[in-house]
Amino acid sequence: MSKEKGRWLLAGGLAGLVNGFFGGGGGSVLVPLLTRLCKLDQRRAFATSVAVILPLCILSAAVYLARGRLDMMAALPYLLGGTLGGWLGGRWFRKTRVDWLRRLFGALLLWGGVRCLL
Repeated sequence: MSKEKGRWLLAGGLAGLVNGFFGGGGGSVLVPLLTRLCKLDQRRAFATSVAVILPLCILSAAVYLARGRLDMMAALPYLLGGTLGGWLGGRWFRKTRVDWLRRLFGALLLWGGVRCLL
């Protein structure tokens, strides 16, 4: 296996581990790994992260559903709102400068981290 493929497997594996363990958040690990470890530019890292996280989330949801820990009716409003938010975010993504994408992503990670600690 080439060194590059090994990096991609490591990045995907870590994202999957975080996603499965915490029920989400794999993208917060994957974007920095894709930019630093795999040498993708920021825009490509964000877009690739979304493409990778979708199947990981489906897999994680299936595991939680199989174990009786997922209430689909409770999740439905979030799914509907998330669909709209994902569509809007995708449209705004191409119009937003990369330096602002990085700042917004960093602010989101900081906000989430502070909320988890408090």
